[in-house]
Amino acid sequence: MPSTETCTQSPSTNPYYKRAYALSNVESARKFYDEWADRYDNDTVADGYTGPTESVKAIVQYIGADNMPNATFLDAGCGTGLVGVLLAREGASTIDGLDLSPGMLKVARKTGIYKCLGESDLSKPMDKQDESYDVVACVGTLTHGHVGPQALPEFVRVIKPGGLVVATVIEDIWESHGYKAEVEHLATSKQVDVLHSDTVGYRTSANLGAKLLVMKKL
Repeated sequence: MPSTETCTQSPSTNPYYKRAYALSNVESARKFYDEWADRYDNDTVADGYTGPTESVKAIVQYIGADNMPNATFLDAGCGTGLVGVLLAREGASTIDGLDLSPGMLKVARKTGIYKCLGESDLSKPMDKQDESYDVVACVGTLTHGHVGPQALPEFVRVIKPGGLVVATVIEDIWESHGYKAEVEHLATSKQVDVLHSDTVGYRTSANLGAKLLVMKKL
């Protein structure tokens, strides 16, 4: 899988990114993403956002293209559906989505590829049964001012044994915000096998890198 040298953030000309990284509470985040929803896809494409593409490539690599149609997916922090659309193109047919923003969910619903969409604050336990999915994808949500490492064991909880958690974590908070420590805990406690945690290019226009995390539930 492709990886890059450590990437450092440089300023973006899009003011939405600065505001996104400065979010401080759930309600401000919900309102912000409701506001951004209608132009989010165009803005992220223009900014060279590769998180969805890199994550779906990893999913296909690790579960196999032949297994995509029969696997069950949870797109956690689905936003407008960028990841879900790519999963569907790779053959996925059972995709659920969760997001904090009703505005984002409204756009995601228009894609027509989600079986179930719901509003959820991923910093809290999810209203999902244990071992109910083959794959949880969380792309663009484990970042500045968003969801912390407490979400990772929740993702592990809802996947079946042998299932995958595939997530992006902005590189400059990987250690300082506790994501690395949580991943190490999950691994040393024999809950997961860490298959991949290298840095990938994430927003090419800003030279920003993210850890692409792939964990298999034991």
